Amino acid sequence: MRIIIIGAGEVGYHLARFLSREKDVEVVVVDTDSQKLKRINEEMDIAVVEGEGGSPEVLKEAGADMADILLAVTNSDETNMIACLVAKALFNIKRKIARIRNHEYYTNNVLLAPQNLDINPAINPELESAKAILRIIDAPFAYDVEEFENGQIQVLGFKVEEDSIIAGKSLMEFREKIKENLLIGIIQRQEKAIIPRGKDRVYPGDIIYLPVHKEDVSRLASILTKGPRHVKKLMIVGGGRIGFMVASELEGKDITVKIIEKSPERCKYLSRRLKNAIVLHGDGSDRTLLEEENIQDMDMFAALSNNEELNIMSSLLAKRLGVKKVITLVNRTDYINLANNLGIEVVISPRLITASRILRYVRRGDILSLTAIAEDMAEIIEAKVGKTSKFLNKPLRKSHLPKTALVGAIVRGTEVIIPGGDDYIKEDDRLIIFTLREAIKQVEEFLV
Repeated sequence: MRIIIIGAGEVGYHLARFLSREKDVEVVVVDTDSQKLKRINEEMDIAVVEGEGGSPEVLKEAGADMADILLAVTNSDETNMIACLVAKALFNIKRKIARIRNHEYYTNNVLLAPQNLDINPAINPELESAKAILRIIDAPFAYDVEEFENGQIQVLGFKVEEDSIIAGKSLMEFREKIKENLLIGIIQRQEKAIIPRGKDRVYPGDIIYLPVHKEDVSRLASILTKGPRHVKKLMIVGGGRIGFMVASELEGKDITVKIIEKSPERCKYLSRRLKNAIVLHGDGSDRTLLEEENIQDMDMFAALSNNEELNIMSSLLAKRLGVKKVITLVNRTDYINLANNLGIEVVISPRLITASRILRYVRRGDILSLTAIAEDMAEIIEAKVGKTSKFLNKPLRKSHLPKTALVGAIVRGTEVIIPGGDDYIKEDDRLIIFTLREAIKQVEEFLV
């Protein structure tokens, strides 16, 4: 498979890094910035072409006439759309995926339709980030929330505290104590990800990922964590696209939303568009302002401005002033570990979310969705079981799935099964599979 990536920024870099691990994928990155291309070429030994992504000559040099997929992920919507148009008209590249941030473009089905630009899919980083934040607001006791099967299954990430019921216990001991059929798909322990087995123990500081039916989320939270159950008061710093999207979705819900925004003009815009949110003109890192607005009474604080240094500083201040849960938006991926090490619970990266959403289209098998977790050390794959799958007609314990992969849930019609070793998989079942990076290729072999 040959894939051309237009754009060597953070999204393009991470896509190239992910894809460079694939043995049967040939990647070429196109950008006008020679320094960004040099970084990719030196770190990953990937072919690069310097030039405009929408140039026919540049695309030809990148091997567009042999390409299977074009990923247009520059910071310019127009550049991305032109690259897709040229890829369609001159090179007949079958799949074209574009990062599109402008709402007018993103929602224009005629423009993106097969007879026109033929972009499938368009991915909006701000919208995907807002959705991730809203999932945390709905489940504030969790560290991370990913949805599968249209929300029917949620994979919840919990950080294990010293006083948690699971701390220090093996998975077998934990299940025996709570009398629940729970399965832990991944344990993230510092810089390591583990696919656990029954005798493996969970320790304070671990982040554990569990697949749960949506109806069981609150009950599981009451068992595992003492964090806030519901968000009634939310403060947002930054009224840009993501902050506005989040506040808009919360209109009409039983949540008091306060937005702090530096720009007077943006404050006027927010005040006109939002009926219920309280819009405040000011600096989100101003301690006096936060205290005047009763920061200590907030259930959640979300720093969503375009300034990641401001986001980190204001989040740390909010924690110091007593906020129960903090979400921080970070664009530069090298700031993610910094934020985590400073004790910020939830870090949202639009660029990593975008890269994760795109990856499903380069995997083999009938992949319905894909999410990178545990700082990209693992993936959760949602896949449909076809007629030739190696999973068919045998119990899971005899499927010979790699030890670094695990079937976390089986969806059969409207039924959700948290499987054991004796469960069988049938044709057309949908699976939620947890896998470490090194087992991804083997997992794909089970699906095709």
